[in-house]
Amino acid sequence: MDTAALEAAGLYDPGSPNAAGRLALLEWLLGQGLTVEQMVRAHREGLLTAAAGDLAFRAGPGITLAEIAARIGFPLERVQEIHSAAGLPPVAPDEPAFDENDVSTFAAFAIAAPQFSETATRRFTRVLGSSLARIAEAAVSLFLVNVEGPIQETGAGELALAQANLRAVDSLHLVPAILGGLFRAHLEVAIRRLRQARRWPSVDTARLTVGFVDLVGYTTLSRRLTARELAIVVDRFEDTAHEVTTAQGGRVVKLIGDEVMFVTLHARAACDIALALVEHFSGDQSIAPRGGLATGDILVHGGDYYGPVVNLASRLAELAVPREVLVTADVAAEVGASGLRFEPAGKRLLKGFDEPVALLAVERLGRAAG
Repeated sequence: MDTAALEAAGLYDPGSPNAAGRLALLEWLLGQGLTVEQMVRAHREGLLTAAAGDLAFRAGPGITLAEIAARIGFPLERVQEIHSAAGLPPVAPDEPAFDENDVSTFAAFAIAAPQFSETATRRFTRVLGSSLARIAEAAVSLFLVNVEGPIQETGAGELALAQANLRAVDSLHLVPAILGGLFRAHLEVAIRRLRQARRWPSVDTARLTVGFVDLVGYTTLSRRLTARELAIVVDRFEDTAHEVTTAQGGRVVKLIGDEVMFVTLHARAACDIALALVEHFSGDQSIAPRGGLATGDILVHGGDYYGPVVNLASRLAELAVPREVLVTADVAAEVGASGLRFEPAGKRLLKGFDEPVALLAVERLGRAAG
Protein backbone atom coordinates (compact mmCIF):
# COMPACT_ATOMS: atom_id res chain seq x y z
CA MET A 1 0.00 0.00 0.00
CA ASP A 2 1.33 3.45 -0.89
CA THR A 3 2.01 5.97 1.83
CA ALA A 4 -0.60 8.37 0.44
CA ALA A 5 -3.41 6.08 1.58
CA LEU A 6 -1.90 5.80 5.04
CA GLU A 7 -1.46 9.56 5.18
CA ALA A 8 -5.05 10.11 4.06
CA ALA A 9 -6.24 7.79 6.83
CA GLY A 10 -4.43 9.92 9.42
CA LEU A 11 -2.01 7.14 10.30
CA TYR A 12 1.14 8.60 8.77
CA ASP A 13 2.70 12.05 8.67
CA PRO A 14 5.84 12.15 6.46
CA GLY A 15 6.92 15.38 8.14
CA SER A 16 6.93 14.05 11.71
CA PRO A 17 10.22 13.28 13.49
CA ASN A 18 9.07 9.68 13.87
CA ALA A 19 7.97 9.23 10.26
CA ALA A 20 10.34 6.38 9.45
CA GLY A 21 9.48 4.49 12.62
CA ARG A 22 5.74 4.95 12.11
CA LEU A 23 5.95 3.78 8.49
CA ALA A 24 7.87 0.68 9.57
CA LEU A 25 5.15 -0.07 12.14
CA LEU A 26 2.31 0.39 9.64
CA GLU A 27 3.95 -1.81 7.03
CA TRP A 28 4.52 -4.50 9.65
CA LEU A 29 0.88 -4.29 10.81
CA LEU A 30 -0.31 -4.68 7.22
CA GLY A 31 1.89 -7.73 6.96
CA GLN A 32 0.20 -9.17 10.07
CA GLY A 33 -3.16 -8.98 8.31
CA LEU A 34 -4.60 -5.77 9.73
CA THR A 35 -6.72 -3.57 7.50
CA VAL A 36 -6.43 0.19 7.33
CA GLU A 37 -9.81 0.46 9.03
CA GLN A 38 -8.62 -1.69 11.93
CA MET A 39 -5.47 0.39 12.27
CA VAL A 40 -7.46 3.62 12.22
CA ARG A 41 -9.72 2.32 14.97
CA ALA A 42 -6.74 1.22 17.06
CA HIS A 43 -4.97 4.53 16.45
CA ARG A 44 -8.05 6.45 17.56
CA GLU A 45 -8.04 4.47 20.83
CA GLY A 46 -4.29 4.96 21.34
CA LEU A 47 -3.65 1.24 20.83
CA LEU A 48 -1.85 1.08 17.50
CA THR A 49 1.16 -0.79 18.90
CA ALA A 50 -1.21 -3.34 20.48
CA ALA A 51 -3.34 -3.88 17.38
CA ALA A 52 -1.56 -7.00 16.10
CA GLY A 53 -1.62 -8.59 19.53
CA ASP A 54 -5.30 -7.78 19.95
CA LEU A 55 -6.08 -9.33 16.55
CA ALA A 56 -4.21 -12.50 17.44
CA PHE A 57 -5.81 -12.66 20.87
CA ARG A 58 -9.22 -13.47 19.44
CA ALA A 59 -8.61 -15.52 16.33
CA GLY A 60 -11.46 -16.94 14.29
CA PRO A 61 -15.09 -15.90 13.84
CA GLY A 62 -16.92 -14.39 16.79
CA ILE A 63 -19.63 -16.35 18.60
CA THR A 64 -22.44 -14.82 20.65
CA LEU A 65 -23.69 -15.82 24.08
CA ALA A 66 -27.02 -16.74 22.53
CA GLU A 67 -25.25 -19.11 20.13
CA ILE A 68 -23.27 -20.65 22.99
CA ALA A 69 -26.48 -21.24 24.96
CA ALA A 70 -28.07 -22.97 21.98
CA ARG A 71 -25.03 -25.15 21.31
CA ILE A 72 -24.63 -26.42 24.89
CA GLY A 73 -28.38 -26.73 25.53
CA PHE A 74 -28.51 -24.22 28.37
CA PRO A 75 -30.99 -21.36 28.78
CA LEU A 76 -29.42 -18.01 27.87
CA GLU A 77 -30.09 -16.72 31.40
CA ARG A 78 -28.05 -19.57 32.89
CA VAL A 79 -25.12 -18.88 30.55
CA GLN A 80 -25.25 -15.21 31.53
CA GLU A 81 -25.23 -16.19 35.22
CA ILE A 82 -22.09 -18.30 34.70
CA HIS A 83 -20.43 -15.43 32.83
CA SER A 84 -21.30 -13.02 35.65
CA ALA A 85 -20.20 -15.46 38.37
CA ALA A 86 -16.79 -15.63 36.71
CA GLY A 87 -16.44 -11.89 37.40
CA LEU A 88 -16.68 -10.85 33.74
CA PRO A 89 -18.52 -7.69 32.66
CA PRO A 90 -21.92 -8.05 30.95
CA VAL A 91 -22.01 -8.81 27.22
CA ALA A 92 -25.05 -8.38 25.00
CA PRO A 93 -26.51 -11.75 23.88
CA ASP A 94 -25.94 -10.87 20.21
CA GLU A 95 -22.39 -9.52 20.57
CA PRO A 96 -19.86 -11.83 18.83
CA ALA A 97 -17.34 -11.64 21.69
CA PHE A 98 -16.53 -15.34 22.13
CA ASP A 99 -14.77 -18.18 20.33
CA GLU A 100 -14.70 -21.99 20.30
CA ASN A 101 -12.63 -22.13 23.48
CA ASP A 102 -15.41 -20.26 25.28
CA VAL A 103 -17.97 -22.77 24.03
CA SER A 104 -15.93 -25.58 25.61
CA THR A 105 -15.63 -23.63 28.85
CA PHE A 106 -19.37 -23.06 29.20
CA ALA A 107 -20.04 -26.68 28.23
CA ALA A 108 -17.80 -27.82 31.11
CA PHE A 109 -19.92 -25.86 33.58
CA ALA A 110 -23.06 -27.38 32.11
CA ILE A 111 -21.62 -30.83 32.81
CA ALA A 112 -20.50 -29.96 36.35
CA ALA A 113 -23.76 -28.35 37.52
CA PRO A 114 -25.83 -31.57 37.83
CA GLN A 115 -23.08 -33.25 39.85
CA PHE A 116 -22.33 -30.48 42.35
CA SER A 117 -25.59 -28.44 42.17
CA GLU A 118 -26.01 -25.14 40.35
CA THR A 119 -25.47 -23.06 43.51
CA ALA A 120 -22.21 -24.81 44.41
CA THR A 121 -21.01 -24.59 40.81
CA ARG A 122 -21.69 -20.83 40.70
CA ARG A 123 -19.76 -20.36 43.96
CA PHE A 124 -16.83 -22.34 42.59
CA THR A 125 -17.01 -20.25 39.44
CA ARG A 126 -16.66 -17.10 41.56
CA VAL A 127 -13.52 -18.52 43.16
CA LEU A 128 -12.13 -19.39 39.72
CA GLY A 129 -13.01 -15.98 38.36
CA SER A 130 -11.45 -14.01 41.19
CA SER A 131 -8.29 -16.13 41.11
CA LEU A 132 -7.93 -15.87 37.32
CA ALA A 133 -8.57 -12.12 37.44
CA ARG A 134 -5.54 -11.77 39.69
CA ILE A 135 -3.47 -14.04 37.43
CA ALA A 136 -4.52 -12.00 34.39
CA GLU A 137 -3.63 -8.68 35.99
CA ALA A 138 -0.30 -10.12 37.14
CA ALA A 139 0.41 -11.22 33.56
CA VAL A 140 -0.40 -7.77 32.18
CA SER A 141 1.74 -6.13 34.86
CA LEU A 142 4.57 -8.53 34.05
CA PHE A 143 4.55 -7.33 30.44
CA LEU A 144 4.17 -3.64 31.27
CA VAL A 145 6.95 -3.52 33.86
CA ASN A 146 9.45 -5.93 32.35
CA VAL A 147 8.91 -5.52 28.59
CA GLU A 148 7.05 -2.35 27.67
CA GLY A 149 8.77 -0.21 30.30
CA PRO A 150 12.33 -0.98 29.16
CA ILE A 151 11.35 -0.54 25.49
CA GLN A 152 9.99 2.92 26.21
CA GLU A 153 12.93 3.86 28.42
CA THR A 154 15.45 2.96 25.72
CA GLY A 155 13.42 4.63 22.95
CA ALA A 156 13.39 1.46 20.85
CA GLY A 157 10.31 2.67 18.98
CA GLU A 158 6.76 1.69 18.10
CA LEU A 159 7.65 -1.30 15.95
CA ALA A 160 9.69 -2.92 18.73
CA LEU A 161 6.79 -2.43 21.15
CA ALA A 162 4.23 -3.84 18.70
CA GLN A 163 6.38 -6.90 18.02
CA ALA A 164 6.92 -7.49 21.73
CA ASN A 165 3.17 -7.21 22.30
CA LEU A 166 2.47 -9.84 19.64
CA ARG A 167 5.14 -12.17 21.04
CA ALA A 168 3.54 -11.89 24.47
CA VAL A 169 0.12 -12.82 23.05
CA ASP A 170 1.63 -15.70 21.08
CA SER A 171 3.14 -17.06 24.31
CA LEU A 172 -0.29 -17.34 25.94
CA HIS A 173 -0.70 -20.86 24.56
CA LEU A 174 1.75 -21.93 27.27
CA VAL A 175 -0.55 -20.78 30.08
CA PRO A 176 -3.18 -23.61 29.97
CA ALA A 177 -0.43 -26.23 30.18
CA ILE A 178 1.19 -24.41 33.10
CA LEU A 179 -2.13 -23.95 34.91
CA GLY A 180 -3.11 -27.57 34.33
CA GLY A 181 0.10 -28.94 35.79
CA LEU A 182 0.14 -26.57 38.75
CA PHE A 183 -3.53 -27.21 39.50
CA ARG A 184 -2.98 -30.96 39.72
CA ALA A 185 0.00 -30.46 42.02
CA HIS A 186 -1.85 -28.04 44.28
CA LEU A 187 -4.90 -30.31 44.30
CA GLU A 188 -2.79 -33.18 45.64
CA VAL A 189 -1.39 -30.92 48.37
CA ALA A 190 -4.87 -29.62 49.28
CA ILE A 191 -6.27 -33.15 49.49
CA ARG A 192 -3.47 -34.24 51.85
CA ARG A 193 -3.76 -31.11 53.99
CA LEU A 194 -7.52 -31.29 54.44
CA ARG A 195 -7.51 -35.05 54.98
CA GLN A 196 -5.14 -34.56 57.90
CA ALA A 197 -6.90 -31.47 59.26
CA ARG A 198 -10.53 -32.45 58.72
CA ARG A 199 -12.69 -32.72 61.85
CA TRP A 200 -14.88 -35.76 61.33
CA PRO A 201 -17.80 -36.07 60.83
CA SER A 202 -17.96 -32.45 59.64
CA VAL A 203 -17.39 -31.97 55.92
CA ASP A 204 -16.23 -28.36 56.09
CA THR A 205 -14.32 -27.98 59.37
CA ALA A 206 -10.58 -28.45 59.85
CA ARG A 207 -8.16 -28.05 62.75
CA LEU A 208 -5.38 -25.72 61.61
CA THR A 209 -3.17 -22.94 62.88
CA VAL A 210 -3.97 -19.59 61.32
CA GLY A 211 -1.43 -16.78 61.12
CA PHE A 212 -1.49 -13.11 60.19
CA VAL A 213 1.64 -11.01 59.73
CA ASP A 214 1.62 -7.35 58.70
CA LEU A 215 4.16 -4.58 58.30
CA VAL A 216 4.13 -1.80 60.87
CA GLY A 217 5.15 1.46 59.24
CA TYR A 218 3.91 0.49 55.79
CA THR A 219 1.38 3.33 55.55
CA THR A 220 3.97 5.97 56.43
CA LEU A 221 6.45 4.36 54.06
CA SER A 222 3.95 4.34 51.20
CA ARG A 223 3.54 8.11 51.45
CA ARG A 224 7.23 8.86 50.99
CA LEU A 225 8.22 6.23 48.43
CA THR A 226 7.64 6.28 44.70
CA ALA A 227 5.32 3.65 43.24
CA ARG A 228 8.32 1.70 41.93
CA GLU A 229 10.10 1.81 45.31
CA LEU A 230 6.94 0.73 47.12
CA ALA A 231 6.52 -2.17 44.69
CA ILE A 232 10.02 -3.37 45.61
CA VAL A 233 9.07 -3.42 49.32
CA VAL A 234 5.80 -5.26 48.62
CA ASP A 235 7.54 -7.77 46.34
CA ARG A 236 10.16 -8.44 48.99
CA PHE A 237 7.49 -9.05 51.64
CA GLU A 238 5.37 -11.26 49.37
CA ASP A 239 8.37 -13.25 48.11
CA THR A 240 9.56 -13.90 51.65
CA ALA A 241 6.07 -14.84 52.84
CA HIS A 242 5.69 -17.38 50.04
CA GLU A 243 9.17 -18.81 50.52
CA VAL A 244 9.00 -19.33 54.28
CA THR A 245 5.40 -20.55 54.25
CA THR A 246 6.03 -23.07 51.48
CA ALA A 247 9.22 -24.29 53.16
CA GLN A 248 7.16 -25.10 56.28
CA GLY A 249 4.43 -26.91 54.34
CA GLY A 250 1.91 -24.14 54.91
CA ARG A 251 -0.37 -22.29 52.52
CA VAL A 252 -0.51 -18.55 51.84
CA VAL A 253 -4.26 -17.91 51.84
CA LYS A 254 -4.13 -14.26 50.79
CA LEU A 255 -1.89 -11.24 50.56
CA ILE A 256 -3.52 -7.86 51.09
CA GLY A 257 -1.00 -5.11 50.58
CA ASP A 258 1.07 -5.20 53.75
CA GLU A 259 -0.52 -8.28 55.34
CA VAL A 260 -0.29 -12.02 54.75
CA MET A 261 -2.68 -14.69 56.01
CA PHE A 262 -1.47 -18.29 56.11
CA VAL A 263 -2.49 -21.67 57.52
CA THR A 264 -0.49 -24.69 58.63
CA LEU A 265 -1.23 -28.18 59.87
CA HIS A 266 1.10 -27.75 62.84
CA ALA A 267 1.47 -24.86 65.27
CA ARG A 268 5.27 -25.13 65.32
CA ALA A 269 5.39 -24.53 61.57
CA ALA A 270 3.20 -21.44 61.96
CA CYS A 271 5.52 -20.06 64.65
CA ASP A 272 8.53 -20.63 62.43
CA ILE A 273 6.85 -18.83 59.52
CA ALA A 274 5.90 -15.77 61.58
CA LEU A 275 9.31 -15.57 63.29
CA ALA A 276 11.13 -15.99 59.97
CA LEU A 277 9.23 -13.01 58.54
CA VAL A 278 10.12 -10.91 61.57
CA GLU A 279 13.77 -11.95 61.35
CA HIS A 280 13.99 -11.31 57.62
CA PHE A 281 13.22 -7.63 58.15
CA SER A 282 15.18 -7.24 61.40
CA GLY A 283 17.76 -4.95 59.79
CA ASP A 284 15.17 -2.67 58.19
CA GLN A 285 14.41 0.33 60.38
CA SER A 286 11.59 1.64 58.17
CA ILE A 287 9.25 -1.35 58.50
CA ALA A 288 8.77 -4.00 61.18
CA PRO A 289 6.60 -7.12 60.92
CA ARG A 290 4.32 -8.25 63.71
CA GLY A 291 2.09 -11.29 63.86
CA GLY A 292 -0.67 -13.25 65.53
CA LEU A 293 -1.33 -17.01 65.61
CA ALA A 294 -4.27 -19.10 66.81
CA THR A 295 -5.03 -22.83 66.64
CA GLY A 296 -8.41 -24.51 66.47
CA ASP A 297 -11.33 -25.63 64.37
CA ILE A 298 -12.05 -23.36 61.41
CA LEU A 299 -14.57 -23.35 58.59
CA VAL A 300 -13.11 -24.22 55.17
CA HIS A 301 -15.17 -22.57 52.45
CA GLY A 302 -14.45 -21.48 48.90
CA GLY A 303 -10.69 -21.72 49.30
CA ASP A 304 -10.75 -19.42 52.34
CA TYR A 305 -11.08 -19.89 56.10
CA TYR A 306 -13.59 -18.45 58.55
CA GLY A 307 -14.61 -18.54 62.19
CA PRO A 308 -13.62 -17.32 65.66
CA VAL A 309 -10.11 -18.81 65.45
CA VAL A 310 -9.39 -16.82 62.28
CA ASN A 311 -10.77 -13.65 63.87
CA LEU A 312 -8.68 -14.26 66.99
CA ALA A 313 -5.43 -14.61 65.01
CA SER A 314 -6.21 -11.37 63.18
CA ARG A 315 -6.91 -9.53 66.44
CA LEU A 316 -3.61 -10.75 67.93
CA ALA A 317 -1.68 -9.42 64.95
CA GLU A 318 -3.32 -6.03 65.45
CA LEU A 319 -2.36 -6.04 69.15
CA ALA A 320 1.27 -7.08 68.68
CA VAL A 321 3.97 -4.43 68.87
CA PRO A 322 6.58 -4.19 66.08
CA ARG A 323 8.71 -7.38 65.77
CA GLU A 324 6.45 -9.29 68.16
CA VAL A 325 4.44 -12.46 67.48
CA LEU A 326 1.50 -13.07 69.82
CA VAL A 327 -0.07 -16.53 70.14
CA THR A 328 -2.81 -18.24 72.09
CA ALA A 329 -2.31 -20.79 74.85
CA ASP A 330 -3.48 -23.52 72.45
CA VAL A 331 -0.61 -22.71 70.10
CA ALA A 332 1.93 -22.86 72.92
CA ALA A 333 0.47 -26.13 74.23
CA GLU A 334 0.70 -27.80 70.82
CA VAL A 335 4.27 -26.62 70.22
CA GLY A 336 5.51 -27.69 73.66
CA ALA A 337 9.25 -27.78 74.33
CA SER A 338 10.72 -27.50 70.85
CA GLY A 339 13.24 -24.71 70.74
CA LEU A 340 10.81 -21.86 71.27
CA ARG A 341 10.07 -19.72 74.32
CA PHE A 342 6.58 -18.48 75.19
CA GLU A 343 6.43 -15.46 77.48
CA PRO A 344 3.11 -14.40 79.10
CA ALA A 345 1.80 -11.18 77.54
CA GLY A 346 -1.25 -10.63 79.74
CA LYS A 347 -4.95 -11.09 79.16
CA ARG A 348 -6.98 -8.92 76.82
CA LEU A 349 -10.69 -8.58 76.16
CA LEU A 350 -10.82 -8.66 72.40
CA LYS A 351 -13.55 -7.35 70.13
CA GLY A 352 -16.00 -10.12 69.35
CA PHE A 353 -14.97 -12.33 72.30
CA ASP A 354 -16.91 -12.62 75.57
CA GLU A 355 -14.01 -13.60 77.84
CA PRO A 356 -10.47 -12.20 78.16
CA VAL A 357 -7.91 -14.14 76.13
CA ALA A 358 -4.54 -15.12 77.62
CA LEU A 359 -1.76 -14.03 75.26
CA LEU A 360 1.82 -15.20 74.92
CA ALA A 361 4.73 -13.81 72.93
CA VAL A 362 6.80 -16.43 71.09
CA GLU A 363 10.56 -16.17 70.52
CA ARG A 364 13.32 -18.54 69.54
CA LEU A 365 15.42 -19.83 72.43
CA GLY A 366 18.66 -17.91 72.77
CA ARG A 367 17.21 -14.69 71.37
CA ALA A 368 17.24 -11.77 73.77
CA ALA A 369 13.81 -10.41 74.66
CA GLY A 370 12.97 -7.04 73.08
